[in-house]
Amino acid sequence: MRHMSKTELLGSAAITLKDGGEDDPDDIVTKAIGDLTATVNKRLDDIEAKTDTTKIEERLDKIEAKSNRAKGGDDADPDEQAEVEKKAFGTYLRLGNQTPPDEIKALTVSNDPQAGYLAPAEMSTEFVRNLVEYSPIRSIASVRGITGPSVKYPKRTGVTNAQWEGEAEESEESAPAFGQLEVLPHKLTTFTDISNELLSDSGGTAEAEVRMALAEDFGKKEGTAFVNGTGSGQPEGLMTHADIAETINGSTSALSADKMIDLMYALPAMYRNAGTWLMNGTTLAAVRKLKDGDGRFLWQPSFQAGQPETILGRPVVEAVDMPDIASGAFPILYGDFSAYRIVDRLSMSILSDPYTQARKGVTRMHATRRVGGRVLQAARFRKLKMSTS
Repeated sequence: MRHMSKTELLGSAAITLKDGGEDDPDDIVTKAIGDLTATVNKRLDDIEAKTDTTKIEERLDKIEAKSNRAKGGDDADPDEQAEVEKKAFGTYLRLGNQTPPDEIKALTVSNDPQAGYLAPAEMSTEFVRNLVEYSPIRSIASVRGITGPSVKYPKRTGVTNAQWEGEAEESEESAPAFGQLEVLPHKLTTFTDISNELLSDSGGTAEAEVRMALAEDFGKKEGTAFVNGTGSGQPEGLMTHADIAETINGSTSALSADKMIDLMYALPAMYRNAGTWLMNGTTLAAVRKLKDGDGRFLWQPSFQAGQPETILGRPVVEAVDMPDIASGAFPILYGDFSAYRIVDRLSMSILSDPYTQARKGVTRMHATRRVGGRVLQAARFRKLKMSTS
């Protein structure tokens, strides 16, 4: 249907007036105005029916959504709202007070009396993790790397038998006795699966955390084995070696300062002068309260950076895997720890496998470590037993 122009509408009204004949002019004018009004209303209805309001409604929806985000409405998407806040904060840093009003509305206002805006929250790259404690035996023991399946150490188990002889008497033959000590590396292994989405979303942080967790786990397992290992399928521990001699404390619950002195001087001077005390933190706290017969504390603090604390002049190392003070327990070990040998066959190896579990959307990480440990000379150590006999 063709719409009439303004000129055509006025012309139609004029024709109506002309064709009125002898009718009352007022009636003619009223009729013409009515016809004109009806035509205009019809045209407006046609225009409204044909006008596409979709774009206008979409724009209104966007304005409403933006208003909700700026006000922190309940229906606002948290991620989208955070993105808007970050964008607005960046604009504020660049433009200051020249920031557009709609960007200012998206900023979070602080409660500081001087007013201001809070920086938007973000995901930190720092992981919160629990402390992992393990015995630092590796730092004081003798550590060697090997390339074979094991290492054997020749051991002299006896000396020659010299005798006093008179003039013209023949000497008698004697020979030292020898043996071997073999240190076997044992395998420590595990694997863990990580979501591929977590790996990609974290930008490598998640993988680094998994590697750190594996290293901490392996370090703790090693430290425990070096102290209490059975020697079967795992390293032999210092506290499980049957040939290490002991000193009786004389009490099942209270440490004796005199017996600690006895323990230390029971070792030969060469071993004693290279000795180190080993105990856990609970035992160390009890030792710090002990005094000798002249009222002097057995424990002495270190007055030089990097130097350990001492007990009776010899350094002390705190090992979390040492036993607590209890009846029948061995809470203190003293000796020359160079006689404990740790052999590394394979440093911790981590293999990342993205293929075998690809259908599950995970990457499998395999960790393996081969290490062994053994007491080479039991005579260099001595332990304190909480007992009366």
